[in-house]
Amino acid sequence: MTSSPTPSPAASGAPRPRRPLRRLTARGRDEVHRVATPLELFFDLCFVVAVAQAGIELVHSVAEGHAGEGILSYAMVFFAIWWAWMNFTWFASAYDNDDALYRVVTLVQIAGVLVLAAGISRAFETHDFLLVLLGYVVMRLAMATQWLRAARSAEGAERTTALRYAGGVLLCQIGWCGLVLLPEPARAWLFLVMVILELCVPLYAEQSRPTTWHPHHIAERYGLFTIIVLGESIAAATIAVKTGADENDALGELLPIAAGGLLIVFSAWWIYFVAPVHGRLRSNRQSFVWGYGHYLIFAAAAAIGAGLEVAVEQAVGKAHISTLSASAAVTLPTALYLLTVWALHSGHFKVGIAQQLVLPTTALLVICCTFLGEWAVFATGVVSALSVAVGETLTTRRAARSREARTGTPAA
Repeated sequence: MTSSPTPSPAASGAPRPRRPLRRLTARGRDEVHRVATPLELFFDLCFVVAVAQAGIELVHSVAEGHAGEGILSYAMVFFAIWWAWMNFTWFASAYDNDDALYRVVTLVQIAGVLVLAAGISRAFETHDFLLVLLGYVVMRLAMATQWLRAARSAEGAERTTALRYAGGVLLCQIGWCGLVLLPEPARAWLFLVMVILELCVPLYAEQSRPTTWHPHHIAERYGLFTIIVLGESIAAATIAVKTGADENDALGELLPIAAGGLLIVFSAWWIYFVAPVHGRLRSNRQSFVWGYGHYLIFAAAAAIGAGLEVAVEQAVGKAHISTLSASAAVTLPTALYLLTVWALHSGHFKVGIAQQLVLPTTALLVICCTFLGEWAVFATGVVSALSVAVGETLTTRRAARSREARTGTPAA
């Protein structure tokens, strides 16, 4: 006598057992060979679309003589882009398990930044922030979903940290709605308040238990985004020079701007990557200052490209501003970039007063270049390149003296 087969859950009408989702557990800080994933690189490229759109609108505002209004709108839009990017970057460094659900939620964030990018023109031109706000909220709700998923897989203090992040993100979205509900004069003040509240969410959440972000991974992610933003600046300046040369046959006026722009961007890359920084990211106190300060580095790097476009438009007679204003559109963000990189990054690796003074002195000289008329951009590029040369020379000499003192052999 044979026994009848046991009916399957589906055949018997019982619900099929659901496969459990892969747990979103914290990764270790001591992982080796931790590098950026293809999803993170795709994420960065999509976010730079919004950065480029903000730069385009900044060019239009400055070229039309509305620099103050344009800079304010640029600062507001850029914060939304940067903050969403930064929150994902640190979360991914601690919790990325790269399963299907994690990927889908990340792609939702990418969709959000593309919605935000679509609304940037309206934000600059008519101060209509509805699409920008909608895109930002989509990104932030997706981020809160990631934190809730992390909380579901965690226990104790780690779970408290994840819930604090999720709750803080969700509460802040209520406040941001005021950008479309309040009268225009009150929006700048609301923006300032909401920025402070957003910045306080990680400070509060990490008090329970710090997340296990990976120092080398974080340093690489910030470095890659810096490269992409600098590359976008080169692309924007190249298109501006090509358009100006084709339409106005003003190649002689544009060559100094093109050469100076290349020297500025090349020097900006060199100065940022002159020394590895991941060894200094050992605690939340250091990482918060370093991570938050990159708002100025990223914004200044993107603004350099916008400034080069303004300088080109002024040189060919398209911009309704003076040569001094066009020069300042390049020199001021360049000086800000140099000072911020020195304060957050390079200054920690400089030894001796001479090395420490290179970048601050360069920033001062760059500002002085503003008053050199049509040669301001070229002079700024030369000064930036000379700062790299001086810095490398001082570093080489100090290394030779240290080697001589250690071995007793005079340097060649």
